[in-house]
Amino acid sequence: MFPSDLKYTAEHEWIREPGGQPGSVRIGITDYAQEQLGDIVYVQLPDVGEQVSAGTPVGELESTKSVSDVYAPVSGEVVARNEALDATPELVNTDPYGDGWLFEVAGSGEAADLLDADAYAQLTESS
Repeated sequence: MFPSDLKYTAEHEWIREPGGQPGSVRIGITDYAQEQLGDIVYVQLPDVGEQVSAGTPVGELESTKSVSDVYAPVSGEVVARNEALDATPELVNTDPYGDGWLFEVAGSGEAADLLDADAYAQLTESS
């Protein structure tokens, strides 16, 4: 149900190593999260060059149901953001592990508590 090559947070973000940029990780939200949010209509992401800290809110996803914070799973500098989401935020719904990725961070090594796919599946089952 959840790709085994990713790490997950309790806030429903995923991390893929490596990201598209050298030395970076790619970050998005899980399929579970996008289902809970409903149709995404607006995405606010951190800017390239911005420093982010693990576990802190760095953006927002607005859906037809609510607005939800996006948390940085790792600390570091934002080196890329998915500019396609400005025009087509629904990519987060249709392809959360692919074209619907959010941003990339070149990390300092500091990370929030990360879960493997099995542990994340258990977390979502208990929700």
